[in-house]
Amino acid sequence: MGPQLLPAAVSDESSDWRQTVLAFLAEKERRSGSRRTVEGYARMLWPFLSGFESPAAVTPAHVLAWAHGIGLSGREPSSATVGARIACLSSYYRFLIRMQAARSNPCDALERPKGVQSVARGLGADEVRRLLAVVPDTVAGRRDRALLLTFILTGRRRSEVIGLTAGDLSVEGDVAFYSYRGKGGKVGRRELPRPAYDALQASLADTGLSLAEMEPAASLWQSGVGTRGITGSTFYSRFRRYLRAAGLAPSGLHILRHSAAKLRRDAGASIEAVSSFLDHSSLAVTSVYLRRLEGETDRTWPDVAAAIGV
Repeated sequence: MGPQLLPAAVSDESSDWRQTVLAFLAEKERRSGSRRTVEGYARMLWPFLSGFESPAAVTPAHVLAWAHGIGLSGREPSSATVGARIACLSSYYRFLIRMQAARSNPCDALERPKGVQSVARGLGADEVRRLLAVVPDTVAGRRDRALLLTFILTGRRRSEVIGLTAGDLSVEGDVAFYSYRGKGGKVGRRELPRPAYDALQASLADTGLSLAEMEPAASLWQSGVGTRGITGSTFYSRFRRYLRAAGLAPSGLHILRHSAAKLRRDAGASIEAVSSFLDHSSLAVTSVYLRRLEGETDRTWPDVAAAIGV
């Protein structure tokens, strides 16, 4: 039986330990609300555990060798990758212990690597204008413009935007609303800002579609790619090309969420407002998030410099 990524693959023919992995992934998907998270965990767990008859056979030495081992890329793993591998496996063993299917966690004996926190970046208003300016006025380009505006004006995560369907949108008077299921299972319904809604309608018109006539499960991002809609990986590749064309540094799609927060803050929004906008669990999380984006102003150095005569 080959390894499956997702919980739907459970069968009576699965070995006991395979069923525990699938059950763990099912719980992880329910709690995180992110299919990408589950797939990431699965890609780490299956190759490692498939070399053992049962999770009980795994020792700290096995985990250490795997966590620091060279992967498919052929490169030494970064401290972030080592930490992610250990955290993933440790989470699985904590699940086994809760289910009384294991007595100990082999990851507990390992020292986690100290990660170097990367500097968060968000695009400023001028950079966003440059980015939008290089998007072509084509069927695919108008779809991508609608996507970019939705990311930047809503601050939603990649899967939450790419996964939007016609059934997630509703219009009340002149205001459009979208429903979403975010990280940690959080659900909400918010206004879809007018520029993003207008761009979306223009994109749908390219395909001869309108929201009122679409099936609820139909993707909003069909223009140029067919009824299934654009995938996150395809849009990511196109986004990287737009960044290059605009003379901006390469980055992942998450920079658009950073940009959404930065632009709100630059426009005068309070930390409380930005926290609510991002669906953060606390103001402390938002404060750290914004501090990494904005940097910390040192208001005292002029006095010190004057005191020492420089």
